[in-house]
Amino acid sequence: MTGMTAESVTDSPNPWVAGHIRSFEATAGRPRPGISDLLLTTRGRRSGLLRRTALAYVRDGDGVAYVLTASNAGSDRHPAWYLNLTADPAVTLQVGAESFPATARRATAAEADRLWPVVVAAMPSYVAYREATAREIPLVLVTRTRTG
Repeated sequence: MTGMTAESVTDSPNPWVAGHIRSFEATAGRPRPGISDLLLTTRGRRSGLLRRTALAYVRDGDGVAYVLTASNAGSDRHPAWYLNLTADPAVTLQVGAESFPATARRATAAEADRLWPVVVAAMPSYVAYREATAREIPLVLVTRTRTG
């Protein structure tokens, strides 16, 4: 996703998420109390447009990866951002005031088994989301892209 400054970014059509993005930007990414948030920009798998959403995250044990949960609030469908990054894993993250290129991938089964307790400890609502759907909710590991 190089050259992002030349392209416009479309924020989530969900009013709550769009409002959260505006709040995130207005506060330079100061997190909500008790929750770590970031902005994720993906390329639309059908439109080719840059799409941005706000997501809660936890860090992997080694602190290298940002762990995202593709819960879609327990919906039976994967969220659009997840489908977009499976088509193009090159993403941009904004964590606090810092924005950087990153690469996303679905956690392996072993990684997901290890990380689900960490995710649930940070956001207990994920327990209800898992119970609300028959689909497996993917965990996504996003790491900073090394340049040079």
